[in-house]
Amino acid sequence: MTPLGAKIRELRQKRGISLKDMAAELSVSSAYLSALEHGKRGKPTWFLVQRIITFFNVIWDEAEEIQRLAELSDPKVTIETAGMDPKATELANRLAGNIGGLSPESLAHLLHQLRVVAAKDGV
Repeated sequence: MTPLGAKIRELRQKRGISLKDMAAELSVSSAYLSALEHGKRGKPTWFLVQRIITFFNVIWDEAEEIQRLAELSDPKVTIETAGMDPKATELANRLAGNIGGLSPESLAHLLHQLRVVAAKDGV
């Protein structure tokens, strides 16, 4: 599941909305919406994200969160490390090789550490 997929599911369940009803309102198939929630489809278009925001009638912070989560929800990431420090290539390859076996706690820890060092380095 992607970060956006988890948010969509959370909002649907809180409001008692079925996947089928939401899909019909967004003019997408139930299969597509299910695949989007489960991370089996790529990042949605900006237009679909705006329709999702409108569908849930969210504003300000929650709308921005949905847009941010959409940007972080591509389940098929490619990392180009050509021309970077060799440690960048090693990190990308180790992450690719190990990410599937990491616990949710370990993933949260690594994500936190990445945010800390990225802020420190100004990226």
